Amino acid sequence: MNAVLSIIMLAAGALVVGAYVLWRRGVPAKQPLLMLLLAAIAVANVLIWTLPDASGDAPLDQVEELVSD
Repeated sequence: MNAVLSIIMLAAGALVVGAYVLWRRGVPAKQPLLMLLLAAIAVANVLIWTLPDASGDAPLDQVEELVSD
């Protein structure tokens, strides 16, 4: 699962770089903005899975406990 989250973060970084490159080339603003939106959604999903809740347990830890049992 950690590999999947790492790949998602790498993809988000690539989306940001790609959006910048498209913006510099003069592509209509809609495409780079959608790429930035997708990158933000990907980062938010990773944060949802990895940040702990009030009890101190992250959802990712709970899933890993269920899988290991």
